[in-house]
Amino acid sequence: MTKSIIITGAGRGIGKATADAFLDAGWRVGFVGRNPDALEEAAAGRENALPMPCDVSDEAAVDAAFDKAAKQWGRIDALFNNAGVSALGATIDEVSVEDWRRCIDINLTGSFICARAAFKHMKSQDPMGGRIINNGSVSAYVPRWGSAPYTSSKHAITGLTRSISLDGRPYNIACGQIDIGNALTEMAAKMTKGVPQADGSIAVEPVMDVAHVASSVLHMANLPLDANVQFMTVMATNMPYIGRG
Repeated sequence: MTKSIIITGAGRGIGKATADAFLDAGWRVGFVGRNPDALEEAAAGRENALPMPCDVSDEAAVDAAFDKAAKQWGRIDALFNNAGVSALGATIDEVSVEDWRRCIDINLTGSFICARAAFKHMKSQDPMGGRIINNGSVSAYVPRWGSAPYTSSKHAITGLTRSISLDGRPYNIACGQIDIGNALTEMAAKMTKGVPQADGSIAVEPVMDVAHVASSVLHMANLPLDANVQFMTVMATNMPYIGRG
């Protein structure tokens, strides 16, 4: 039976690359994102691609999108909670409450809302079960300078992952987290030009092909439900992370 996955933030970057990898592997893929045109372009009319425009922080819109996918496919086998935004580098006294809320609303609350919708379907479908993969970040463990909103949201994702893992046990729902460092996307392009370091310097950082993230998520999703990658870190080998700063 053809498996199905919903991928948030699928219009570009990590989400699009991952969606492409799953389509190439024969999965049915739901493309979730805020920009309908970007989703249509990313899906490119492929038979197993289902564009589902919605804002992940909008509970009603997310529920409607997941209901649509479940009705069309018969079940939801996996969710890749990938949608996220960064915040401009600044010390906490210079971070606006608006920027904080935007980051938390999308990165954390959006992941919660999507996981909640996926969990509901996975719990009730027959056969019961599924897999939720959350996109954390190396910032879930080691922060960058001036990243209070983003780092806080990603630390919270780790708590969400652990909680879903426990909640899912009776229902055959596995939950894991992939923590990514310097995958070359539009968001990470600045790394190739120089970004602030902990010592106050500006330095170019190594990056890696986003395809390595896509293949890693596909590996996690292809495991049988009695096995789980709880946490995986995939990153540019020489980026500042171990001993960051």
